[in-house]
Amino acid sequence: MRVVIGGGTGFVGRELIRLLRDKGHEVTVISRQPGPGKITWSELQSGGLPPCEGAVNLAGENLMNPLRWWNESYKKDLFSSRIDTTKALAQAIAASPSPPQSWVLVSGVACYQPSLTAEYTEDSDWTPFDLLSKLVQEWEASALLPKSVTESTKQVVIRPGAVLGRDGGAMKQMLLPFWLGLGGTLGSGQQPFPWIHVSDLAGLIAHALEPPIGAPLSLPQVFNGVAPTLNTNYEFTKELGRVMRRPTIFPVPGFVMNALMGSERAVVLTQGQKVLPKRTLEAGFQYKYPDLSSALKEIVAS
Repeated sequence: MRVVIGGGTGFVGRELIRLLRDKGHEVTVISRQPGPGKITWSELQSGGLPPCEGAVNLAGENLMNPLRWWNESYKKDLFSSRIDTTKALAQAIAASPSPPQSWVLVSGVACYQPSLTAEYTEDSDWTPFDLLSKLVQEWEASALLPKSVTESTKQVVIRPGAVLGRDGGAMKQMLLPFWLGLGGTLGSGQQPFPWIHVSDLAGLIAHALEPPIGAPLSLPQVFNGVAPTLNTNYEFTKELGRVMRRPTIFPVPGFVMNALMGSERAVVLTQGQKVLPKRTLEAGFQYKYPDLSSALKEIVAS
């Protein structure tokens, strides 16, 4: 199978490319920089989509970029880097003489309103309530294909929680403070913490790229990209401390997080949602790391 990946040079992209190549698939990355096995976004728009059986978009400015101050310019980049690239890929798929069998967008769980009690599955209704949920709405809308194309191309949206892995994402910034014994809960610690190991997210994307059985649906299939166990930030913190054999006695109050990151961004860490991977499990996806203990042991040991 030939797969085209937008934003394949990031944390999740690197893991996905490794997995797909291990399975014998060919991968072309759409990137800002040209290079072997790559095309640029401007080449996509001028030359069209390379022949492929699957397309994925992972492109987007890092929400947790510690080098970016939370301001209007950064918020604009968060939207444009996701929506413009998704639109460009969707338009290239629609214009292709032989569109791919599968088109996968990886968005996020920020569409679900934070709550200590509500549980969300892929069937849960939602409406935007803050900046990040509005981003998810516009992002997913920009991926929609014309009806004529959906007769041959399966549309999939994967909404991951916090992606855990050694080489990027939230863990990269957390490991050093924890090694130094400075780790602790964020905010109250009682907030739900939806998460997935990066290997499982790559596996779920590969699963979604498989050719459709029967005629594709006209609307996207949504899969929650989260582990099947519900955890809180407190449980995550204590388990990481246990695996690393380090104390976790330095909580970070919510107001400090808001001051450091901006309240609209800090909400991702200080609040959370109980997200269940109902359809993911129904589709027969097998997790390599279904619980925090196995996931964190792999990350700390690697």
